[in-house]
Amino acid sequence: MPAFDLPPTELERHRPALDEPADFEEFWRQTLQEAAEADPLVSARPVPTGLRLTRTWDVTFRGFAGDPVRAWFSRPAGTPAPLPAVVEYAGYGRGRGLPHERLTWVNAGYAHLLMDNRGQGDQYGCGGDTPDPHAAAPGGPGPAVRGLLAPHDYHYRRLITDAVRAVAAVRALPGVDAARTAAVGNSQGGGLALAVAGLVPDLAAVLVTAPFLCGIRRALDLTDASPYGEITAYLSVHRGAERAAYRTLSYMEGISFARRAHAPAHFGVGLRDTVCPPSGAYAAFNRYAELSGADPRKEIRAYPFNGHEGGDAVHVRRQLDWLAEVLDVSPGPA
Repeated sequence: MPAFDLPPTELERHRPALDEPADFEEFWRQTLQEAAEADPLVSARPVPTGLRLTRTWDVTFRGFAGDPVRAWFSRPAGTPAPLPAVVEYAGYGRGRGLPHERLTWVNAGYAHLLMDNRGQGDQYGCGGDTPDPHAAAPGGPGPAVRGLLAPHDYHYRRLITDAVRAVAAVRALPGVDAARTAAVGNSQGGGLALAVAGLVPDLAAVLVTAPFLCGIRRALDLTDASPYGEITAYLSVHRGAERAAYRTLSYMEGISFARRAHAPAHFGVGLRDTVCPPSGAYAAFNRYAELSGADPRKEIRAYPFNGHEGGDAVHVRRQLDWLAEVLDVSPGPA
């Protein structure tokens, strides 16, 4: 697939105007205030994994509306000192899977929390364990269209709230250096990490790759690939619902979250990405922290000949080096 979005020189200065709701901040303030009324952590149960160098706990925390959300919490065995934490968010349609699937961050010496995606987990991977009890509002069967016609009913209001509460949950776990907590994600997970950066002012760092929910209106015009394609398919049937859908999506716009962020940020993008078009990632990067009064360190890594996979393992290595420097983590053995 050839490059289909803006040329690189235009991407580097892409700062689109936003149709941002006047009550964007109040909407999220109220949503998170309701979720924060109870302590985040419900339980943390050790689980056997067969991994001698890693200890893992099956964690349940309170997310949106106090709903129980599952997660895997892992840390290197034999390291009692508090560790910086990485909260990781999974991609669209994926659940938390099995505890031995995501070991990069714990092997790099971090405490690692992998959040389950409520109401997802059936499209690939090894499944999920968190239902979404609020999914009865009008909308299609896929997460991208559940409750699409009203902001308070939308699936991503709940999932973003869960993502914020996951940070509170990991900070409540023993052996975590709460002041050094980073949010990490790719695709849908990148969109969630970016939302967390805009909603958690004391986050230590954010690493975002190929983020979903960035430049949403432009993405809907550019691609029919899922998840955006699920939204266009829904609107092709429900003719005349565009105005309501666009209003809902404006409260989930990653660029709006990016504008309010404070933390150092590392972005990655494939310039041939037809799933999450690169103009969305660049718009979020270019407008990052413009409203927060912060001037954080930020960088973006572009892969001109790659699609949604971006830099893949090459990019992960760059993320490891960058985060270790930002969080002042000693490098491992050579």
